[in-house]
Amino acid sequence: MTYVTGFLTPVKTADKDRYIRSAEKAWPLFQKYGALSHVETWGVDVPDGKLTSFPLAVKLEPGEVVVFSWLTWPDRATADACWSKMENDPGFADMDMPFDGKRMMWGGFETVFSA
Repeated sequence: MTYVTGFLTPVKTADKDRYIRSAEKAWPLFQKYGALSHVETWGVDVPDGKLTSFPLAVKLEPGEVVVFSWLTWPDRATADACWSKMENDPGFADMDMPFDGKRMMWGGFETVFSA
């Protein structure tokens, strides 16, 4: 089954178009390294929680929204190879990162069910 790299990050509402342009620029680079798909979602119904929630997880600040995104890979080895090559690819060096990377979280997941 496929492998998924998931991301959760806060983005300033005013930077939505900038964020989308950044994602559009990143996709061909991820695709070059074997990504099968790339999805970016903009939070529109992301409630605050008392104990845990997406806003709490990213320490959401006023004027920000939670963005949830993921890349799908054929396998973990392909994803890991991409991440190691990113450091030396000038295409990634020029990327505009319109979010606070210190409050971004990510992880890799093996697909166990897909319909």
